[in-house]
Amino acid sequence: MNNITKEITPLTQNDCFTIFSRVKKEFNFPLHFHEEYELNLIINAKGAKRIVGDNVEEIEDMELVLVGPNLSHVWLTHNCKSEEIKEVTIQWHKDFFDEKILKRNQLSFIRRMFDRSTKGILFPQETAQLVYKRLLAIDQMQGFDSVLELMSILHQLSTAKSTRVLSDATFNNDQALNYNSRRIDKAFEYMNANFNKPVSLKDLAKLVNMTEVSFSRFIKRRTGNTFIDSLNEIRLGHATRMLIETTHSIAEVSFNCGFNNISNFNRFFKKKKNCTPKEFRENFSGTRVFI
Repeated sequence: MNNITKEITPLTQNDCFTIFSRVKKEFNFPLHFHEEYELNLIINAKGAKRIVGDNVEEIEDMELVLVGPNLSHVWLTHNCKSEEIKEVTIQWHKDFFDEKILKRNQLSFIRRMFDRSTKGILFPQETAQLVYKRLLAIDQMQGFDSVLELMSILHQLSTAKSTRVLSDATFNNDQALNYNSRRIDKAFEYMNANFNKPVSLKDLAKLVNMTEVSFSRFIKRRTGNTFIDSLNEIRLGHATRMLIETTHSIAEVSFNCGFNNISNFNRFFKKKKNCTPKEFRENFSGTRVFI
């Protein structure tokens, strides 16, 4: 419980969301958090243990949970005996719904659901039964239709009765600060657009009209990360996606994502993912679709 991993997801700024579907025999991902919202549908996993914030419970055959940004969570095999656990995970950016849109009356239910998700929301079995076929089918849809379907599902969930907040406290990690700043946004937009090229502190400092020393302190204070760690986390997200979607060699992935050498890439990947790029690719199974 003391070692919480920050997950760098493979979502890019050009994606609306990603859906990941697979069948497995056990849960083996560590306790973690990430900046994205996550909706988890778990089927045929009675006896598994769920940890969300400070809430720890053994689960039933089917459950549906919404986890808000930066909330620590994990599912553990525990007493689950199933050989075919079905897991469907949907992740989307915090700004998938703009704050101004969420203030509109028609989206008030979704706004309240997102606010409550900072502590994790467990939906009743009846609600999970109503939407699980739609969740299983969403990765078969294309483009705008799939975006509309996700929005429709979220609206249905937001109006569900008898939902339960899981954590007694909001467990937003100190590492994941709310760094609302035009300069930071501009810097991250530039790093996302140029992750596969050399990007220097000098480039970013000039972009936001600051000295290198001032910007270095500024990004550390606002995000909790140094400039180079912020850049490498962006590159790592693109690298995990490339490992999933392509057959490029590890060296090619490293080079194409802007890492200066494969040793640095392997070291940073292992530190952030608790596995090597090779192990990540070998352990990956199931279907992941980016929309």
